[in-house]
Amino acid sequence: MSIKQNGVLYNRNTRSGAWLRSLHPPANEETMESRSKAIDVVVSEVGPRDGLQNVQRVMPTAIKQRWVAALAESGLQEIEVGSCVNPRLLPQMADAEEVIRDAVRIPGLTVLALAPNLKGAQRAFEAGTHKLTMPISASRQHSQANIKMTPEEAVQQVARVCELRDTLPIDRRPAVEVGLSTAFGCTLEGRISEDYVMKLANMCAEAGADSVGLSDTVGAANPAQVKRMFKALRRELGGKAGGGHFHNTRGQGLANVVAALDADVATFDASQGGMGGCPYAPGASGNIVTEDLVFLLEAMGLRTGIDLDRLIAARAVLAAGLPGEPLYGHVQDAGVPKGFVWAKDLGAAA
Repeated sequence: MSIKQNGVLYNRNTRSGAWLRSLHPPANEETMESRSKAIDVVVSEVGPRDGLQNVQRVMPTAIKQRWVAALAESGLQEIEVGSCVNPRLLPQMADAEEVIRDAVRIPGLTVLALAPNLKGAQRAFEAGTHKLTMPISASRQHSQANIKMTPEEAVQQVARVCELRDTLPIDRRPAVEVGLSTAFGCTLEGRISEDYVMKLANMCAEAGADSVGLSDTVGAANPAQVKRMFKALRRELGGKAGGGHFHNTRGQGLANVVAALDADVATFDASQGGMGGCPYAPGASGNIVTEDLVFLLEAMGLRTGIDLDRLIAARAVLAAGLPGEPLYGHVQDAGVPKGFVWAKDLGAAA
């Protein structure tokens, strides 16, 4: 059985229960050897956007570009490199278009940018982003605080952005994906109706979004809830059901990844060093750590296509750009266990 999501074919991996991605490079790009191998799970790095937006200091553009390049060199196939928003509100993202234009030159890398509205989407499209992420909150209070719109008004922006996207030449037409923020709970509003989350997901898909994922913006989710909601999302949207975005606020981040894998989720956001959070959601501490997520997936026999040593080496660029900023994670300190076998080598080791 196969599904198509964002123009990419996924086939059921009977060994893992996940979806196997048939890789293809962006138009007019050559795929590097490390990216040409089939993988089981896509790790989408969001540190250059989600991580930096929650830091008071501004990382210099040149170092930001070096960091993105180092992350890509590790084998990461998707990186969200910036947010096209009002620079007066998020000065950390004032150079987003410059970073996008630099990143799209990296062979084999899918470049993502975030934009909350049509104006931001226009900027991202003009800069050449391959994918656009639009944040739609299931919490009315968070939606107003974050983007000054109701959830329904935000869905209208998705429709307008998709209309604009569809006017572009087909070979320059970015995918539009929606991340449903606060899908599992909100520090401002409390419990969020799961039925409303599914209703909102359907509204986004009907507005033209290529995929709709679920985001645990404030780290409120638990594994049982995650598995239940992603299964419901798959029933509602089929091939348009997107990936998972988890925060480790209460230490449940990687447990929630395992639960989502059981619901056939094949893409996960993560941030190097666990950086990130939402400035407009109190208590929304860092994302799950990319390095720890890669180790988890590989230990479970799921291929990520990522070289963990090179990924850890990229932390040095991040640290140089934001000296003294706390970074989190365990694998970079503990290393991998003796005798550890990477997922791609399991067949040879058996």
